[in-house]
Amino acid sequence: MADELKLTHLDPLGRARMVDVTPKDPTHRRAIAKARVYMSPETTQLVARGAVAKGDVLAVARVAGIQASKRTADLIPLCHPLLVGGVFINFHIDDAYIEVEAQVETVERTGVEMEAMTACSIAALTIYDMCKSADKRMVIGDMTLWEKTGGKSGPFKRQETVPETLVRNQTAVDSAPIVSSEALNNL
Repeated sequence: MADELKLTHLDPLGRARMVDVTPKDPTHRRAIAKARVYMSPETTQLVARGAVAKGDVLAVARVAGIQASKRTADLIPLCHPLLVGGVFINFHIDDAYIEVEAQVETVERTGVEMEAMTACSIAALTIYDMCKSADKRMVIGDMTLWEKTGGKSGPFKRQETVPETLVRNQTAVDSAPIVSSEALNNL
């Protein structure tokens, strides 16, 4: 169990270090991340109709996410620079939010989880930026790694339900009570 919890970016003295991946063989790697931008139904309708004053929100957010995935190593200090093979950004518009999904693929010595999370984050921030004049109460949340394949640790796929240990300690956009994991599972 102790080996599973080892922090790879710390040396034996607890100092930050970049993990040496040179001995590893390149393999196909894929990661999927998701986030949500919570907003009013009026704002989601503006985005869906392409009626936001700054332009096509989802087209700009898609390009921003793709660009961000390629710049991850510039933003996260101990992240390896990778040759990103493919980036796919998709959106789902609901009444109360826009969900961003980023999928990143490569053939490399290390995974693309951070590239997918960065793509997702920047796409969500771009949506926020382009809609902030219409909706000052937006909230970005639920940033999550949903799936990863490839590498020594093997595949990972998040279950749709939220474990009881991951009860949220945040309030919703309208200062509603704290949401329990049971309520989240019923969404």
